[in-house]
Formats: sequence, C-alpha cells, structure tokens
Amino acid sequence: MEYCLTTYNLAKSYGRKPVLRNVNMHVERGAIYGFVGKNGSGKTTLIRCVTGLQRPTSGSYELFGVSDSDGASARVRKRIAAIVETPSVYPSLSAKDNMLMQCEILGIADTRRVADILDYVGLSYTDTKKVAKYSLGMRQRLGIALALVGGPDLIILDEPVNGLDPQGIVEIRELILRLNREKNMTVVISSHILGELSKLATHYGFIDAGSIVKEISAKELADKCRKSIYVEVDDIKAFSCAMQSRGIEHRVASDRSAEIYGEITVTELVALLSGYGCSLRTVREQDEDLERYFLDLIGGERS
Repeated sequence: MEYCLTTYNLAKSYGRKPVLRNVNMHVERGAIYGFVGKNGSGKTTLIRCVTGLQRPTSGSYELFGVSDSDGASARVRKRIAAIVETPSVYPSLSAKDNMLMQCEILGIADTRRVADILDYVGLSYTDTKKVAKYSLGMRQRLGIALALVGGPDLIILDEPVNGLDPQGIVEIRELILRLNREKNMTVVISSHILGELSKLATHYGFIDAGSIVKEISAKELADKCRKSIYVEVDDIKAFSCAMQSRGIEHRVASDRSAEIYGEITVTELVALLSGYGCSLRTVREQDEDLERYFLDLIGGERS
C-alpha cells in the first residue's frame, strides 16, 4: 500500500491544552480522503502540522514515504498544496494576476500553464474583474487554481464548501472529482458537512477530541450504512427468539426497539412475531447515513 501522508502518534498542545492526541492517519495515494470531525476537533491543527505551518509537539509524519525529520522533506513538501480555512488571494488583482503572482512566489518562470489552469477550474484567463467582486464559490475555485500552480500530487482542502450556495457546492464537488479522476490527484478534504462529503470520499478518517477514532474505506462504510427496518415491540426477548428462528440478522437497540437487516415483509414479520407472543408497535424503513454513523462512533446526538 502506497501512502501520500502518514502520521505517527502526532500530538500538538497549546500550553497545557492538548489539541491533537497521538494521531495515526493513513492517506492512500489516489484517494479522496474525507477528514471528518466536529468544529474544534483538531482537523485544522493537524493540517497545519503536516503542511509545515506549525510544528507538532510530539510524534512524526511522512509525506510520500519521507519523514518530516529527513533532510529531503523540504523537497517532498513541494508535492503538496493546501487551502487552510480560506483561500489567500489578492482582492485588488484579477484571477490572472493572482496566478502570475503565485508563479513568482514559487519561482516558476514558465507561466504558460496559467491560462489552462484557470480554464480548468472554470475561470477565464482574460477576465479583468477584480477578485474583490468574486462570489465565494469563485474565490474557492481561484484558491484551488493557485494550489495547482506548483503541480502538486496531494492537495489538502480545509472545509472547501463551507458557506457556499448549492450551485457553488456542486461546482467545487465536480472540480474535486475531476482532479482526482483526470489528474490522479490525491485529495484530503476536511469537513463537517457529511452529506456532501459522502458524495466524494473514497476513504474516511474520523477525528474526535484530537484523536482518530476510526479510518474506513467508503466501500466498508457502505456495507455498514445499509438499509434496515426499525421496529418497536412489546417483548424484545421474544422478538430476538423469532429472528433467530429464521436466521434473520438483527440488532437490539433497547429493551423495546431493534433493527432488522434481513429481507422480510411487514405481513411476514407480524405473523412471525405473533407466533412468539410478541406484538409489533412501530415499523419503518431507514438508511444508516454518514451522519448517523459518525454520531454513533463518537457517542453524539443529532442536532
């Protein structure tokens, strides 16, 4: 397995306040890694550490197999780009001039790719409009364009759709998918907007209170987040006996409720439970979504 980014017991404290606690993270090459956590869980701090904006208090990390303590790490770091919190742009300049400024900062003399990059993100090379007049979605796309100037293999996006309108969210989503599929770019997306993230991610890392509590592939998550039938009954023990008699997979949620994962119609269910002296009080179909999985994982509640 080839990883673009790996962290080893990475920790960061501000004074006596720990923000990251022994984080072990694994980002496969070619993945879209959804980095999931509540506000204040440590997502941005971890991004700042692995991009060199802050030093971890302890632990280490590797970029493309090169340790942060290795002398070659500065060279390898050029293969990554990041937008942390909000894109850094010059509002008084046009998109083209912002891009040319970025080339100058990075020491890139050949600026011929600038027009192609702007076109790729849906911005015009010839547009003289100042960035100050851009919508939030346009600024976000310009931020991604600036990140692409150095030709990175890994791009890290911190809350890329936060505050965008529905059209802006779709545009950023499609752009990220294109970068991954057409450019074979590995993408790490930090977000708490789980419904949107589920449309993109191939892998997930869940962080809570500064610790990674779970890493899982989208395929594995889909197997867990499957359709079920939620039921409430008057005798949970009789219900379990009835399910076991037919070999129907189920999960008892409380002393009155359960979830059924096997195939069974309501008519069949009522008849089966009746044979065990159990009455069905409530029944409904439900999908286990990413939000519910995350909240179950960290022991939270829906807002």
